[in-house]
This record gives sequence, structure tokens and C-alpha cells, in this order.
Amino acid sequence: MNTLAESILLHAHYLPEGEVLSPKEFLYLGSRRAVDQALSRLTKAGKLLRVARGTYVSPVSSRFGFRAPTPEKVVRAIAKQSGETIAAHGATAANALGLTQHVPTREVYLTSGRTRKLKLGHSELLVKHAPRWMLALGNRPAGAAVRALAWMGPTYASRSLATLRRTLPETEWQTLTSVRAILPSWMAEAIGQEAARC
Repeated sequence: MNTLAESILLHAHYLPEGEVLSPKEFLYLGSRRAVDQALSRLTKAGKLLRVARGTYVSPVSSRFGFRAPTPEKVVRAIAKQSGETIAAHGATAANALGLTQHVPTREVYLTSGRTRKLKLGHSELLVKHAPRWMLALGNRPAGAAVRALAWMGPTYASRSLATLRRTLPETEWQTLTSVRAILPSWMAEAIGQEAARC
């Protein structure tokens, strides 16, 4: 018969990279205290990584040894588990959309949930609460454009929108223009001015 720790490891082994484990998943195997102790021992042994309080992931085996899962996969799994919307920070979105050459030095994500830090191996990432309007369009390109514009600010809005007008698919541009009512005034005005240029 498998021990509690072996059962947890067996379960973790079959999960895709970045999928998170929670102590509550294993309460059918033992008491909360026993589950917490087993998770703690597995973490100390390096067989699991503690990402945050009550959240664990399996390290990924590679030909160079073990590494932490990619932040994007962990964040996506946390969003799925918690029901939050989690998206890349505006600086990351601006870089991906070609609005800036700035490459963020720290991994930051925006969430509809609470602000918290996640630890992945030796790196730490911040999941920061954001206003509803910033996450209203989720992870689609129009949503990334909203976050990028918020990061770029009013000074660079016109130039950024001219670039977005050329690079976003037409349906995403239309989506961006259709949500002006929920955006800050300066952003809504800049989007309206760019839309009127056609």
C-alpha cells in the first residue's frame, strides 16, 4: 500500500507541467495535518516546489536536471483553479505588441484576485490585483492592447494606437474600440480619435 507521500507524488507525476497541487485535493487520503506534513516533507526533499501557501507544483525533469515549471503555465493553472482572470502585465504586453523594446526584468502578472508573490525555484513573480477594466477583455490581443496602453500612458497613447491599428487583427481592433465606455477617459478619447482617422 502506498504511503500518503507516495500517493501525492504519483498524482503529481501525471499532471502536465505547471499544474498546481492543493492540500485539499488529498484530504481523502488522510487528515489535513498529515497531508500538510507530507507536502512539507516532499518540498524539503525537492520532489515538490511550494509556489505559495497551500499551492505546490512538481519540478520538471530535463537533461540538465530539475527546473521549475515555466511561470506562464503555473499562472494559467492557478487562474483555472481559482477562477480568476490572470494576464501579462502591461510592460510585457507592450513589448509583445511591438510598442516598446523595453524588456521587463521581473515577471509580473495582473489578476482579478488578490495580490501575492509566487516562488518558482530561485525566481519570484508578482501577481498583482488590477482594476476590472484592465482585465475585461482577458488574454485576447485586444485585452493585451488595453494593458499595454495603460502601461505606456497618455503621452504615448496616440503613437501606440497608430501601431496597434496596423498590427491588431481587424476583429480585435473593433473589440478594442467597442469597450471605450469602461476604459479611463484619456484612453477612450485616444482610441476614439484613432478610430475616427479611417
